[in-house]
Amino acid sequence: MTEKQGELITIADPRSLASEAFRTLRTNLQFTSVDRPLRTILVTSASPEEGKSTTLANLAVTMAQAEKRVIMVDCDLRRPVLHKLFGLSREIGLVTMMVEDEALANPPLQETGVKGLWLLASGPLPPRPPDLLGSQRMARVIESLLARADLLLFDAPPVLAVTDASILASRVDGVLLVASAGHTKRDDLRNAKAQLDKVSAPIIGAVLNNAELNRRMGYYYGESEEG
Repeated sequence: MTEKQGELITIADPRSLASEAFRTLRTNLQFTSVDRPLRTILVTSASPEEGKSTTLANLAVTMAQAEKRVIMVDCDLRRPVLHKLFGLSREIGLVTMMVEDEALANPPLQETGVKGLWLLASGPLPPRPPDLLGSQRMARVIESLLARADLLLFDAPPVLAVTDASILASRVDGVLLVASAGHTKRDDLRNAKAQLDKVSAPIIGAVLNNAELNRRMGYYYGESEEG
């Protein structure tokens, strides 16, 4: 495990309360998709520094642990970080698939060290990300990836910062909006939801990061006592 992978609680401490919270999120998403399977999920936030990428990565780990084939797609073509979380390279990836037919046919997926979990990094950063994300080529990229996985998780830039997330939202089955306790402003969250609603984004829920955990629950999960 790399130093960066240690930041992923579902890998570093799978018995922790936080890891259990991500498994609960996984279960909730599975129940949400009983009638309509969720194969493509976009994860975003209202503003920067709210933990969207870490949330996506931990959710992806738990999905793979449930024997799903999962591909994380780094669509944050401005400040990509998923490759850092897994100690991987971002030199080739999504943008490579957008411009090279060979990469479209054979996606440059990277193994993460977690069985059943792969990363499609951002690749070289383009000058105009919205043009790429809104193109027909992006639809072909998604089709190619779906042939190789049960679930695609897309990491998108914050909604209020740029238009990228709103553009991508129309291409996915569901959108998860991440907020950070003590950091996210309520007005920002409302405005982000309103912006997603304008493009008829299929919002399936919200995730609250950095909320205070009930430490008494730690006894049940083995954090505070032996046995």
